[in-house]
Amino acid sequence: MDWMKIFSALALVMFIVFLFPRARDMMKNTPKGSSSDWMSFVIPIIAIVLFIMLLIQLV
Repeated sequence: MDWMKIFSALALVMFIVFLFPRARDMMKNTPKGSSSDWMSFVIPIIAIVLFIMLLIQLV
């Protein structure tokens, strides 16, 4: 078997082992978004979708 495949598989397992507990802790301790936070996300997304639809109509 190729040594590069073995090392990359070991590196992937190490990344998962080290990052999973920290990611779980970050997900548990993050602040919740308010409705104004969500609206500041939704409005630009809607604008982008409408702009893309305009570009598609112009073609």
